[in-house]
Amino acid sequence: MWNGKKKALTFSFDDGVTQDVRLIEIFNRYGLRCTFNLNSELLGLPGELVREDMRISHNKVQPEAVRAIYKGHEIAVHTLTHPNLAATEDQAEILRQVAEDQKSLSALAGYEVVGMAYPGGGVNYTQEVADLLREQGAVKYARTTVATGEFELPGDLMTLHPTTHLIRFDEAFSLAERFLSMEPESPALFYIWGHSYEFDIHDTWDRVEDFCRLVSGKDDIFYATNAEALLPAEAE
Repeated sequence: MWNGKKKALTFSFDDGVTQDVRLIEIFNRYGLRCTFNLNSELLGLPGELVREDMRISHNKVQPEAVRAIYKGHEIAVHTLTHPNLAATEDQAEILRQVAEDQKSLSALAGYEVVGMAYPGGGVNYTQEVADLLREQGAVKYARTTVATGEFELPGDLMTLHPTTHLIRFDEAFSLAERFLSMEPESPALFYIWGHSYEFDIHDTWDRVEDFCRLVSGKDDIFYATNAEALLPAEAE
């Protein structure tokens, strides 16, 4: 399925924060591919989050730097301003948040942006929202935050569930060992999501690099962006 390989590995990281630069340096060191989901109207804005009683930088990358920062990876939609679409009753606003972000990001990226990750924590999508976006057609896939712990290919590209959240390191390493040892008869996808700012909370960047080192360089794995893994025929 993937250049003759039955296993694929992909990452998906949200928010377009400046910590992405450090993460991309690690990904590039190990030949890994990632999709980065950006809010185009928030690009360039300073920010801060409180996590576990700590203040963490949440500064967004500058719009003019987007193409250079994410070169070699994929840029995808995360809506204009990061509303929880599941809590948004106005369908026109949902469509605007996605379609206008897609247009702006496509201009910044220099290619057609085709993917998306739903913004917001907790329940951040509904089947109704997924169906609405499917009908709109601005994006071809959309990732949720509902981790499955499995490697099955998605049944519905508009409610795409990842395998694990990388900040859960013990789980991620355990799944990685299982994935590496697999010899699947049918295609298997290891889909990892997260936010790069999370690695600042307890300075776990060394663990990120250990994980990337572990999963990289395997001859039987196709290392892909989300679009390359999910839409292989279009990526060829």
